[in-house]
Amino acid sequence: MRIPFFNPQPMHQSIGDALDDAWQNTKNKGDFILGEKVDTFERAFANYCGATHCLGVANGLDAITLILRGLDLEAEDEVIVPANTFIATWLAVEAAGAKVVPVDCEANSGNISAVAVDAAVTPKTKAVIAVHLYGCPADMDGLLEVTARHGLWLIEDAAQAHGAFYREKRIGSFGIASAFSFYPTKNLGALGDGGAVVSNDDRLAERIRLLRNYGSSSKYHHEVMGVNSRLDELQAAFLLAKLPHLDSWNAERRAIATAYDAAIDACAGLKRLSIGNGSEAVWHLYPIQTPDRDRLAQKLAEKGVSTMVHYPTPPHLQPSFEWLGYSKGSFPVAEKISQETLSLPIWPGMSADEIQHVTGSVISAAG
Repeated sequence: MRIPFFNPQPMHQSIGDALDDAWQNTKNKGDFILGEKVDTFERAFANYCGATHCLGVANGLDAITLILRGLDLEAEDEVIVPANTFIATWLAVEAAGAKVVPVDCEANSGNISAVAVDAAVTPKTKAVIAVHLYGCPADMDGLLEVTARHGLWLIEDAAQAHGAFYREKRIGSFGIASAFSFYPTKNLGALGDGGAVVSNDDRLAERIRLLRNYGSSSKYHHEVMGVNSRLDELQAAFLLAKLPHLDSWNAERRAIATAYDAAIDACAGLKRLSIGNGSEAVWHLYPIQTPDRDRLAQKLAEKGVSTMVHYPTPPHLQPSFEWLGYSKGSFPVAEKISQETLSLPIWPGMSADEIQHVTGSVISAAG
């Protein structure tokens, strides 16, 4: 049996008629930019997240960038970010013209450490970006306490956490604003690229509404210096077809993760994530850690199980950020995670045989 790392076909086949209707209706209506489907999806996704506003944008990177631009950050303003994250979190801060201040992560969860954030705050700090990595909520209690005490904006990078909960509240509804990605492999994925900003702040939402559309509220009238970053009408139609199924798909991911947990716990040389109390993860990824990552990946490949490494080089060691002056050892926990983490296949619609093949292969390869 060969197991791909990700297979969207079971999801798409289960709602094939709805996806076909979304395409036909959008094509026939001829309303392709910021039309009815975008408006309907924005209202539906805001309601799903327990928020007031949702603004569809072109991708997840733009979502974070536009949040920061909407907050009017200046060149010397500092934004604290996790060292263990996809590089988009850092790129957004630079694109908004602010200063990246990385901090290390928690060893057990891989998420940003509230203790490290507290130690990194300076008079120039304006915001903290909490990434809910792998679909597992960050320590929101700790981060909310730190940001409230220092008077900072808390921004959620929820690109991998559609539908996750923290203490019975949806991820995406805690900070001043949250950024989502609808890249095709996400828990709520489009059939192309897309993103959204979710917020309860009226002023910020209106600001982002202008920024995403050339700084314009009406055609040829431009109040601010904006960009072209709009969720495509067709992708909004596809997302509307998928959104009602998101919770059940996430439940399938959690069931697969539970099966994987048992297999990992049976292997002395493997470690899995520790999910904080009150958190309900949605397992966009299922990462494990082992000092023999490359050997394990090779053995699993020989058994037909595809794996991936997320993320092999932390942002502070990337050539694009070498000018910041960090080096190996600057963020040891993040670096250790980058060297030892291997992601197992996970997607809604995995068969019992496929799940059993992965778990059996892991136990055999790790033995």
